[in-house]
Amino acid sequence: MTWVETSSPSFVARHADRDTADVVGVLELLEGMREQLSRTLPPPDEGLAIVVHSSTTQLAFAQPAAALLRRMTAPAARRYVAGWFTAREIHILAPRLLRARASNVPGSRELLELAPAALLAQLAAGLANPVLPPPYRVASLRSHARWAWLGAGAGQWLSGQTAFARPAIARRLREGDEPAFPPGLRDAQLLGGSVLDLLAREEGERAVTRLLTERPDDPRRFLERAFRGRALVHTEGAWRAHLARLAGA
Repeated sequence: MTWVETSSPSFVARHADRDTADVVGVLELLEGMREQLSRTLPPPDEGLAIVVHSSTTQLAFAQPAAALLRRMTAPAARRYVAGWFTAREIHILAPRLLRARASNVPGSRELLELAPAALLAQLAAGLANPVLPPPYRVASLRSHARWAWLGAGAGQWLSGQTAFARPAIARRLREGDEPAFPPGLRDAQLLGGSVLDLLAREEGERAVTRLLTERPDDPRRFLERAFRGRALVHTEGAWRAHLARLAGA
């Protein structure tokens, strides 16, 4: 495939020529997300590369972590694992492929359209917090799994994906075992944002910023501090009630 480039003030996108018009829209989305992040987290440096892939196979070869993460994610959320990132690049499926992945349920297309913004927010959170990627190392998979809910949740919540995740959350609650709290790797991509959403509702948006920038130790103690010392069992109950509200909305 012959790559072409399209630039914006903060990003340089590499993509197939047929995707040029769509990529312009992706860059506009990312510029808006970058401006929003500047009020919450330090945004990535200007010149970040956005690599727009023309197939899932191409994405998997460029970023094997994306394929691995998709296989390890619950079925209700697998279609929404559409890319990955490094400190210098965001890899994402072309918008036409994202649209083709969407289901007929409300919110599915919006979740996928916001995927580039969510990846940028995850990258910003990772640059601000040492327990989150980048870099992503297979040798550190156990550590990444413990904190996946925080990184994925940052992407979801900051990009606005959480508002569109309700049908997918409802499906997840109908399928399989009860999700863990905080969500494990299998559920992080779908349910991570709900933890941050609950924190913002109860403690305010500044509490989310503190959560994303504080150096964490143990996830359970970390969450107890975030919710003003409330016992984790009570926060877990509030979270499960919050999930039920989201699923029933």
